[in-house]
Amino acid sequence: MSASCCGSNMDLDDAGTSIVLARSELLRTRAKALRRGLWFRVLTGIERTMLNLAIRVVRDCIKGALLARLVRAVITKLIWAMESRLARMVKENGRPLAAKLSRIALGWGNKSALRWAGDVAFMQYLAMLHVNSPDAPS
Repeated sequence: MSASCCGSNMDLDDAGTSIVLARSELLRTRAKALRRGLWFRVLTGIERTMLNLAIRVVRDCIKGALLARLVRAVITKLIWAMESRLARMVKENGRPLAAKLSRIALGWGNKSALRWAGDVAFMQYLAMLHVNSPDAPS
């Protein structure tokens, strides 16, 4: 039941997160969603039923393209709901700001600015600055 059995069924979602469609990963994601109280709050009855049936029927990995696409959409929805607000702000605001500031500083000749674009603490700082600025959208 390793994740390597999925081969082509390991993709990146829109946010760049890898989604493995192995049965073990589906079980793990369902358990996390249930623990956090998101299973019933975030998913519709049809989505819950589809995931439960996929877990029940699939032995190792989802191989069918249609089922893989449908399950991937539901798993992406759960992953987004489980993500913390700060992580979302970093992804949406901090990362682009860090990349932009890094490019500007590199243009000015600051060689150490190359690391800024990948510095998570810097991205968090910029995300918090952006959210707390008076002209930031709510």
